[in-house]
Amino acid sequence: MSPYWLNESCSPFTPVESPCTLGNIASYAINVSSAEDIASGLRFATDNNIRLTIKNTGHDFLGRSTGRGSLALWTYHLKSISFLDYNGGGYAGPAIKMGAGVPAYQAFSAAADRGLRISGGYCPTVGLVGGYVQGGGHGALQGLYGLAADNTLEFEVVTAKGEHLKATPAENADLYWALNGGGGSTYAVVLSQTAKAHADGRVAGASLTFNNTDDDAYWEAVSSWQTLLLNFDNIHGFNTVWGLTNQTFLLYSAILPDSTASAMANALDPFIQQLQDLGLEHTYETNDDATFYEHFVRYTPSLPYGEYLTNSVIGGRLIPRSVVRDSLPALIDTFRNMTSTGSSPLRINGIASNISHARVGNTAGSNAVLPAWREALYTTNLDVHFDADAPMAVIRQLQAEMNEKQDQLKVLTPGSGAYVNEATFDNPDWKRDYYGENYGRLLGIKRRYDPGHLFYGPASVGSDYWTVASDGRLCKT
Repeated sequence: MSPYWLNESCSPFTPVESPCTLGNIASYAINVSSAEDIASGLRFATDNNIRLTIKNTGHDFLGRSTGRGSLALWTYHLKSISFLDYNGGGYAGPAIKMGAGVPAYQAFSAAADRGLRISGGYCPTVGLVGGYVQGGGHGALQGLYGLAADNTLEFEVVTAKGEHLKATPAENADLYWALNGGGGSTYAVVLSQTAKAHADGRVAGASLTFNNTDDDAYWEAVSSWQTLLLNFDNIHGFNTVWGLTNQTFLLYSAILPDSTASAMANALDPFIQQLQDLGLEHTYETNDDATFYEHFVRYTPSLPYGEYLTNSVIGGRLIPRSVVRDSLPALIDTFRNMTSTGSSPLRINGIASNISHARVGNTAGSNAVLPAWREALYTTNLDVHFDADAPMAVIRQLQAEMNEKQDQLKVLTPGSGAYVNEATFDNPDWKRDYYGENYGRLLGIKRRYDPGHLFYGPASVGSDYWTVASDGRLCKT
């Protein structure tokens, strides 16, 4: 969880004799093991007018999974995994059913044991059934299968009224639609998800690093990389995860499912040649693995937790293909400015693959995923790291700077948006940027299943029904 939402009330970095109070952490939590546990917690919160929060694994930069003075429904220990042959909703084939608390690394491993692979996140500990899929859910296999929300077959939920329901394209279809991309913590409490599983196979991978030893050459290479992404966009299944500062470019990993190291090298060779022509030294490797899980392990050091830091401020923006194709010099100028200004170094990360409707095989409006995703060449994940013991004044300053950085990209990308799970909670344009044209329909579904607005999270659909008082209470606006 982002330290912004943990505040300084009980830090492990302060002296032992310092006061320790819960601050923004929930006052009590129900360790959910059944639908009945959830229904009981919902009744108690409603009857006693208590703020409610929902927490799965707690991977959250928007502050939706915690709240001062609240009762938390903690779904982390819902760890069941099963596999089935599914037939319904226009799909017939293998499927995985996961409890709400199943993290990516466990689901990937279980699928691999059965000769399967599934859509899931890069971070090994993110819960696949919580806010991850409900926000859309990007991952390494999205260029082949789409976002996680494009793979859902059904959800098992408990509504604010305590009803234990199934949501599918045929049953409670509006709720099914909203839960697939319409944002977490606001429509219902999810107990489980059933999702498509796919036959596994060989997976090609690659990584690359080069440094800024000549500023003009470095940014020319970054520009060439952007152009190359347009070519990768036409390769079925190709996905890259990369990051850059004003000093270093890293291709953390590239993936080409059902292919070989030589095919990966053929795709990257033109860029490697350009680095050589520009005189930029680099490290580079390609490989292939027998399964997706082996590829995941190769590029995710220190499993099961990975090397993901939480002491950071996150923002982001979806970059349309048209911007890279038609306004590349302006985009590179913006990247240069963003990475060279501010009180702390900024890193721009990109996750690139084609998830257009034509590629994924669904249609506009088939789920609540922000439509701008379908026009995007990639999504940016902007991050700034700070010391683990940094005071709140520093974190707030970085949060303000992150919004300013996001705004620089907004100017270049009118009508686009951002991945709600990797964005700022205090973006004044959050309705348009995170939900787009879907917002009105999503709000109607919210009001149908949660008419009392029991479920709340910053920048979640319907959240402006409330304001948060200094003591954490929710007050009607």
